[in-house]
Amino acid sequence: MNPDKSCLWGPIRTVHTISFDDGRTSKTQNRTPSYSETITETIEDGSYVFIFLDAKRNWIRKVIPGQKFHSNKGIIDFDDLIGRPYGLKVKSHSGIVFQVHKPSQTDIQISMGRNTQIIYPKDASTILIEAGICAGSRVVESGTGSGSLTWILSRAVGPTGHVYTYEIREDMYDGARKNLEKHASMDRITMHHKDIIEGIEESDVDAVVLDLATPWLLEDEVHQALKPSHFLASYSPTIEQVMKTCKALGESGRWGMIKTLEILMREIMVRENKTRPTTWMVGHTGYMTFARSLANDEHSVKVSS
Repeated sequence: MNPDKSCLWGPIRTVHTISFDDGRTSKTQNRTPSYSETITETIEDGSYVFIFLDAKRNWIRKVIPGQKFHSNKGIIDFDDLIGRPYGLKVKSHSGIVFQVHKPSQTDIQISMGRNTQIIYPKDASTILIEAGICAGSRVVESGTGSGSLTWILSRAVGPTGHVYTYEIREDMYDGARKNLEKHASMDRITMHHKDIIEGIEESDVDAVVLDLATPWLLEDEVHQALKPSHFLASYSPTIEQVMKTCKALGESGRWGMIKTLEILMREIMVRENKTRPTTWMVGHTGYMTFARSLANDEHSVKVSS
């Protein structure tokens, strides 16, 4: 088994036994470093920082020596951040306290969507799990949009996987490329500036993720591109789109385990003696339809009479 492609068991770890002169032994193992072990823990020249004031006022900025962060709550000198750890509390020149963190996946994903609609983290995480997207996966995506989901997918597939993303609109394609070049490892992403309805160039892929107005038109193309028993994930904002997609999948007879999910997320406001849900929540963002590709008829088992 190739450990990079094992979603179920994870990386294989080799155990070594070390013998000491006094007869003691110790076991060590080669393992894949965790995310927290591989990131830079101090703010450096060129680092990206997440500057947080409150839920509505926060920014991702690149730290450049000699430059400053400006807001209506004051100025922060980047030179004061370089060499210091993330998680700082910093006062602006006007005395307002900001937090300075390393941007998380959610921080970056939301920031990419400030000029366009994105698939929210609650839905993106569901797509990854339900579609079995993990290290080593080869994934086709359309449309690219802001590049937000492309970035999440590229992190999930890791250096041994690949994401092939399709976008027909030139403005979206250019904007996504700019976002991805800033945050993603581009060696694991291939960007196609074309309409995916004209054809999927890849074959034997592990998953196809669609965020399109008419996903039902791609039923045949997607089935040809997918390995048998692998997943299509289709994201749609309206139930009419879901109905047409499920109808096309069902009538083709080439898909199994068809289901549609909607994820609602509600934050809890924790206060002593008055803990309760917040008065607002992230409600409907979109419907996610999943289906598993069936093998072609020539591979079906026929029961003898």
